[in-house]
Amino acid sequence: MTSIDLRVYIEDTDAGGIVYHANYLNYLERGRTEWLRAKGFDQNSLLARNVALVVRRLECQYRLPAQLDDLLTVETVAGIPRHCTVAFEQQVMRDGKLLFRGMVDIACIDATRYKPARWPEDLLSAMTLDSQNA
Repeated sequence: MTSIDLRVYIEDTDAGGIVYHANYLNYLERGRTEWLRAKGFDQNSLLARNVALVVRRLECQYRLPAQLDDLLTVETVAGIPRHCTVAFEQQVMRDGKLLFRGMVDIACIDATRYKPARWPEDLLSAMTLDSQNA
């Protein structure tokens, strides 16, 4: 599992100072990007290896609103990887309270053909370790 902290800025909110619902998807994307970085990967190096990670399916549960200037924590953990997909469980928290939960299925694809591809062995190992430690 990895955690990152994010501050809610005015650009994240609606006219009432509440985080606009679609911005939670940006927070989840940042969480997965930093999960990759913590495991020694980044999007550019994966693309250089002809590997792209794309959202295949997304399930969201909104519980409590986040507001302007809140300090949020995004927690990300990888599930058990399959041939070319993995489910990430992600949470957005404020002061230990769950605000939002997302389940994001990510697919590994060949970046030039846009077809499903098997996970690179090193990335597969990192995901497997993360799911076992969750």
